Amino acid sequence: MLKPIRDWDDAFANMAHVAGSEKLPQLWTERAAAFRASDVRLEQDIPYGSRLREKFDLVWPDDTPKGLVVFIHGGFWMRLDKSFWTNFAEGARAQGWAVCIPSYTLAPEARIGHITTQIAAAIEAAALRVEGPIRIAGHSAGGHLATRMICEDTALTANTLARIKAIQSISGLHDLRPLMQTKMNEVLHLDEEEAKLESAVLHRPARAIPYTCWVGGGERPEFIRQSELMVHMWQGLDTPSRCVIDDQHNHFTVLEGLCESDSAITKNLLE
Repeated sequence: MLKPIRDWDDAFANMAHVAGSEKLPQLWTERAAAFRASDVRLEQDIPYGSRLREKFDLVWPDDTPKGLVVFIHGGFWMRLDKSFWTNFAEGARAQGWAVCIPSYTLAPEARIGHITTQIAAAIEAAALRVEGPIRIAGHSAGGHLATRMICEDTALTANTLARIKAIQSISGLHDLRPLMQTKMNEVLHLDEEEAKLESAVLHRPARAIPYTCWVGGGERPEFIRQSELMVHMWQGLDTPSRCVIDDQHNHFTVLEGLCESDSAITKNLLE
């Protein structure tokens, strides 16, 4: 049984509980740059809006794409961009899928609700370039954004929504109300109204799209709680949902399987 949380800053402090985590941003940068420098077919900085960060990269497979995968990065809506994550497209790309990796405006310049609409715009723009089914994955804050794409108030068009075949929220945040009790809220500026509106656990799904919450067993308990809570809520709303607790992976190593075409996390997204 989970203990009551008394320190909400610590509950979300992933890097503080992963040894050597201060080296991760540089490692992500180097691996992503090496992938972009390889012979993979890649289009960079495709605009989906007029703002500086409203751009996405598109990684193409060797042959005609089977469809479109979208990977939405995390960083608590206030850090990082698409350039850190390019290599995480490899698992889906090797399986024959085109992979879109969008950036978005960060808090405090943008509120979370606006970021949600930006991601919908990015998916709409990518969907015009790649035919076929769409599968969406997101990590941490990106898991929130991926899930919001199939809530009943989605900003996606009906045609694009109909193409979505699976959502995978990796260590996602689905109840944003606790974030109001953290120091991060000095940047996020969440109030009660927006926290409720942007909490997927308080929404109905737009339709019954297969949905997975994938979370590491070695993560902060709050991320496991939120993943299990999200699945329990949508199972009760007749959406095919499951929660996968992936061994002892932490908040960052849980992503690594996306680089491999035959990993469990890649297969779950694509099959």
